[in-house]
Amino acid sequence: MIRMAEPTLAEHIANELRRDILRGKLAPGESIKERDNAAEMGVSRTPMREAIRILAKEGLIQLRPSRSPIVARPNFKNVEDHAQVLIALEKLSAELAVKNASDEDISHIAGIVDHMSEHFDTSDPLDMFEIDMSFHTAIADASKNKALAETHRTFLQRLWRARYLAASQRRNRQRVVNEHTLILNALRGRDAKAARAAIDNHLWHLAEDIREVIEKESAANNSAGTPTGDPQ
Repeated sequence: MIRMAEPTLAEHIANELRRDILRGKLAPGESIKERDNAAEMGVSRTPMREAIRILAKEGLIQLRPSRSPIVARPNFKNVEDHAQVLIALEKLSAELAVKNASDEDISHIAGIVDHMSEHFDTSDPLDMFEIDMSFHTAIADASKNKALAETHRTFLQRLWRARYLAASQRRNRQRVVNEHTLILNALRGRDAKAARAAIDNHLWHLAEDIREVIEKESAANNSAGTPTGDPQ
């Protein structure tokens, strides 16, 4: 259903590490041992190194000179700044998609919503989160503005972990399906004002949701005596 190019080995490795980070198997501040992880996955260090670079660009891993990279620990101000920009990009993407999306684009977006509705309760939460993010990426692509789509993808990736954790705490099928359906209906109706309003309704609480997650995680780490690591 989701149109994707065949991933390279490095992208496949990055996806596995990303999922480990999102699930908490690799915790914030934890070292990523290039040699050990490559051996565990049965790959050479070259694609492992490239996978780490991919995740560093996404803000999930922090590179350190002459030391092993670590799972990044988010700084709320940076995350809040990224969230504000992402919401603006989402609204612009929807507005342009209203004007520029093809019927095929709209059908593709509708297919994602249908999949979410049908499989929300039975899918792994992380799998469903990735489907959710593909919905937002599809709208940015449907804007037919390559610069916007690329910028949107960058900010989406930078918020990947914080947004997943926030979504996990607010997991509600009816809310998720209804809000995405409102966005879809606005695109179908070619109504830019309604599309912007639907995006705003869907994302206005994003920064506060993320704040709660970061504060809870920070409190848990402090009580456990976990090193705070460096902010992004």
